[in-house]
Amino acid sequence: MKTRIIEPDHFVHRYPLLIKHLLETPIIYAPYQQIIYRDSICYTYSDLAGRVAQLANALESMGVTAGQTVGVMDWDSHRYLECFFAVPMMGAVLHTINVHFSKDQLVYTINHAQDDVLIANADFLPLLEAVRDKINTVKKIILINDSREHLSTLLKLDAEYETLLADNPEAYTFPDFDENSLATVFYTAGTTGGPKGVFYSHRQIVLHTFCVMAALSGFSSQANISSADVYMPITPMFHVHAWGMPYLMTHLGARQVYPGRYEPDMLLHLKTKEKVTFSHCAPDILHMLINCEAAKKTDFSDWKMIIGGSVLSKGLCRSAMQLGVNLFTGYGMSETCPVLCISNLKPHMSDWSQSEQIDMRCRTGLPISHVQLKVLNEHGRSVAWDGKTTGEIVVRAPWLTSGYFNDFEKSSELWEKGWLHTGDIGFIDEDGYLQITDRLKDAIKSGSEWISSVQLENIVSEHPSVSQAAVIGVPDDKWGQRPLLIVVLKPEFRDKTSEQDFKDFFLEYIQNGKLSKFAVPDKIVFTESLAKTSEGKVNKRALRRQYIC
Repeated sequence: MKTRIIEPDHFVHRYPLLIKHLLETPIIYAPYQQIIYRDSICYTYSDLAGRVAQLANALESMGVTAGQTVGVMDWDSHRYLECFFAVPMMGAVLHTINVHFSKDQLVYTINHAQDDVLIANADFLPLLEAVRDKINTVKKIILINDSREHLSTLLKLDAEYETLLADNPEAYTFPDFDENSLATVFYTAGTTGGPKGVFYSHRQIVLHTFCVMAALSGFSSQANISSADVYMPITPMFHVHAWGMPYLMTHLGARQVYPGRYEPDMLLHLKTKEKVTFSHCAPDILHMLINCEAAKKTDFSDWKMIIGGSVLSKGLCRSAMQLGVNLFTGYGMSETCPVLCISNLKPHMSDWSQSEQIDMRCRTGLPISHVQLKVLNEHGRSVAWDGKTTGEIVVRAPWLTSGYFNDFEKSSELWEKGWLHTGDIGFIDEDGYLQITDRLKDAIKSGSEWISSVQLENIVSEHPSVSQAAVIGVPDDKWGQRPLLIVVLKPEFRDKTSEQDFKDFFLEYIQNGKLSKFAVPDKIVFTESLAKTSEGKVNKRALRRQYIC
């Protein structure tokens, strides 16, 4: 079939999808809406626009040109938001640096991304000092200093952020350029080797913003988002643009609250003081928040929260909902910008019981607009939407990364046969909801059966003594692999809970057909904490090293 192509006349403006256009709407609709940083800074969207222009002027005066890379090391702040816009809007590339990386990973990512300028919070100066002789590309360093006190450092600092902005004008003509121009880069450590660079264009970020906005604002569900919300991110801004939510909430002109370093008391203080209504975080952060001392004095009602990064257990979901949190999940990965699915409840589910709703809120979710998603069996064929047949999840969307930065081999593996391979195993039910059942590398092959570590972790989370839990496969002479359950008990249950208690607990699930007797772990280990990745996920690779001799 031959399609007809529209070729605009020479006088028609070819309008590029650029990040700068996301900032234009709120300046018109909500110029006096507030952006807040901890208890110390409060300014308006008009001020944001002026500071974005000042930052662009400052970077240009320091020699930053289109195509060069600016690395940022900061906590979640209004300054980070300014960098989200100013750097890519001037045609440069924003490198959001993972501040939890090891020294070697930090050096590798800065050099590999070829950062020309670093904007660094004073908290990270000791880390940079320790590796200063190994960083090859950085020419200028801009200091962020909240205390404004003089600092002694071995590094050559070229400017202080606030002074630099104050010395530059609040107007900058941001150019038009190709929407496919590189806008951001960051590195994902994952659990399978060294950091991999993931990168996105202006077009991809803008399309991601629009489609997530449609998913959260356009469909009737349990937790719609709008410009009336008060937004506070609790996902690091270095991690996939804080899931793209700062771009979305800025475009909506919502009131925004940036918490800086994550401290439970400060987060809950800001939630109460600023009347925060929308956040997003990983399960471990939610677990920390609802179990800290300040939680006893916090009103959690009217707080909509997306949970992502790893599986939301039913036990944690129930605990948070009992406090009033309107909880639901989102699914994606660093390579998908990241949102692919949101667990919106369909209108008819609003009358369901809490237990039924929890089942759906913990589902991986419905694909958002413009996401094509398939589950493939071992022969590469799509499986039925029957809620039980599993396979690998593969996706297409207009905002998926085109590969890993300067790594052709891993990029071709990621995009095998024109679909991005997530490495996740799951099924789709009759209503179109996706459910991840495991990671390919975490699924446990015991004899001829596959045992889902995610299913076991979900069941264990329902035990009243469990604070956190993880399941890994360990070698077995007879079966090849068997599941090992690793449990962190709540303080009041320590020394009062045994392996037998859990084996008795599993019996109910076996009797009602929700668990195979063969899937029950042969051994249960109690520990004080679980190893985590730099992104806050349970690090099963580290757990395998720890528990497999």
